[in-house]
Order: sequence, then structure tokens, then C-alpha cells
Amino acid sequence: MNLRQYVSEVENWPKPGVQFKDITTIMDNGEAFGYAVDQIAKFAEDKDVDIIVGPEARGFIIGCPVAYKLGIGFAPVRKPNKLPRETISYEYDLEYGTNTLEIHKDAIKKGQRVLITDDLLATGGTIEAAIHLVEELGGIVVGLAFLIELNYLNGRDKIKDYEIISLLEYNE
Repeated sequence: MNLRQYVSEVENWPKPGVQFKDITTIMDNGEAFGYAVDQIAKFAEDKDVDIIVGPEARGFIIGCPVAYKLGIGFAPVRKPNKLPRETISYEYDLEYGTNTLEIHKDAIKKGQRVLITDDLLATGGTIEAAIHLVEELGGIVVGLAFLIELNYLNGRDKIKDYEIISLLEYNE
């Protein structure tokens, strides 16, 4: 299936000069979304994954159905003060400032094999933060899965030591 036909491109959003890749048009098509979930689940099957982790909010959208399909759990990574129990956090740099992500302190058990999912790999900052949180808790990141990868932003450079699947890649 050609998923590219289901991605909407929105000019100048969220700011001028950005050509936003909108995955909601994959999500609202049952066949396309099912195909995407199946492809990521197939990638995960031979990795003996124990749990899926996804950063908010679109990592939830991708990760939860994959976890369901594999019959395993899902652990959310969220912005500060969104999770109700004790958390660990990681602050990371953005182009203009910093951001922080958190995960429940008991979300990952030592030695658990983790697949991290998100909708998009751009600069790699968010996924790098999620990796750090998982590894701090003793988890083993066995793969990273994305619907879309923007090659021209070189996000893969930050996470090159991990096995990656991107269902769609854009070079410009």
C-alpha cells in the first residue's frame, strides 16, 4: 500500500516556511491506518518486545494499537505534570530553548525490551529523550518505529545506534 497518498501536506503550518506532514488523513482511513499499524507490529514481532513506549501525543496514537496487536502494554511519555504518579524526567535542547519529558518511575522494569513509537522523526530530540528515559529505568530499546521520517532534518544521526523503521521518508 502506498501510504504517501494518505498524507496531507499543509503549507506554512505551524509557521511560515514549514510544509507540515499531516497523518490524520492516514488515521481517518481504516485501511491505511490498519496497514501502518500492521507494518510496525511486523517490525516488532521478531524483537521479542515486552512493552511499547510513545511520546505524547501522536506516539500514543501509533503505539497503543501496535501494543494491542502484539498483546503487550503501552507506557506514555508526557510533558511535565501530566502523569499522576512518581515520574522521572529528562530535559533536552530544542532549536530555540528546551523541553522536558516524563515517564512513570515504575513504567519500565529493568531488562524489559522496549519499542518506541512516534508519528514522525524530524530532528530526533523527542525520541532521543524517550530513549534516555527508558534506559534510565533499565529498559532495553530494541527498536524505533515512525510513520514518517524527514531525512533532511537528520534526526537519524542522534539515534543511529538503534534499529529504525520509517514507513515513509521525505527528502525535502
